[in-house]
Amino acid sequence: MTFALFLLSAAAVTMPVATQDHGGHTPAAPATAAPAAAAKFTLDTPVATLMADARAKAAVDAVLPGVDAHPAYEQFKAMSLNQLAPMAPNLLTADALAKVKIGLDAIK
Repeated sequence: MTFALFLLSAAAVTMPVATQDHGGHTPAAPATAAPAAAAKFTLDTPVATLMADARAKAAVDAVLPGVDAHPAYEQFKAMSLNQLAPMAPNLLTADALAKVKIGLDAIK
């Protein structure tokens, strides 16, 4: 039941808005927002996103070399390092994550 409610609410949010106002006029197009500043990389960023950026990949590889070459990469690439940490506690230690965070924080 909850999943069905979620789908209904998502559909309501994504429905198109009417293209004419009550006077029969077509409203002006909404102003577009200024481009957002580049997103900052964190330990909650998906691994695939980190691997797609040379600077973020270097920060991860400095502490955890070969993440994108791991045999299970396709299974975990949508997850963040924070999400993966409980599954690989011997590899993704608090110290290793702290070092990766320092490297990611240094990216401007």
